[in-house]
Amino acid sequence: MKIATWNVNSIRARMERLREWLVAQTPDVLCLQETKVEDDLFPALELESLGYRVAAYGQKTYHGVAVLARLPLDDIVRGLGDGVEDAQARFLVVRVGGVRVGSLYVPNGQAVGTDKFAYKLAWLQRLRAWLFAHADAGQPLVLCGDFNVAPEDRDVHDPEAWRDQVMCHPDERAALAEVRRWGLVDVFRRLNPDPGRYTWWDYRQLSFPKNRGLRIDHILCTERMAARCRSVAIDRDARKGQAPSDHAPVIAEFAD
Repeated sequence: MKIATWNVNSIRARMERLREWLVAQTPDVLCLQETKVEDDLFPALELESLGYRVAAYGQKTYHGVAVLARLPLDDIVRGLGDGVEDAQARFLVVRVGGVRVGSLYVPNGQAVGTDKFAYKLAWLQRLRAWLFAHADAGQPLVLCGDFNVAPEDRDVHDPEAWRDQVMCHPDERAALAEVRRWGLVDVFRRLNPDPGRYTWWDYRQLSFPKNRGLRIDHILCTERMAARCRSVAIDRDARKGQAPSDHAPVIAEFAD
């Protein structure tokens, strides 16, 4: 099973790119983030014409997540469902081919010390609570998405420049580590220990050609799935060309 994740930074702006990428890569499951569209305007019919079933959880202009799959989708969960009043569409979990797959868009946090940063830390705590309440670490589970956290200095092009900044702050790294401690493996890092591999590059200052990036898009799996993982790659080519997303897809392949 090939499972991928991609923050497309507006599905309507990247639809042609997405269509070409799906035809070229043929993932079995693709998790999307920052779709930035309400569910009734999501381009489901066009994606279905390519052989994908669609589950979407979106809103106008901001945020939004989706899962595309070649196999039937069921057991669809939209939102963390913890009773917290939160209109932001950031969390979608489905079951496909006997595997629970989640598409997540963790809040960016804007700047350390702001209300948005506090919301980010609280959201990660809510995610950890969801895992304890609704998931089983002994079962196949894959959480994919833009986590907006570079877990370690080797995930950052210039650790000193990013020291204590949003996406690299010790508090959010600790919060993500607590999520993983529930029983999740960063399969990219397990198979690719070397630094210098990133998934996001700022549009400004020639960040992409200079490879001044961060690794903030992750595929986290329970050990039962991680043991099946044969490869994980970042598709830098999808970040090239005219009007790309600022993120590159991450692709993991799992043995059946």
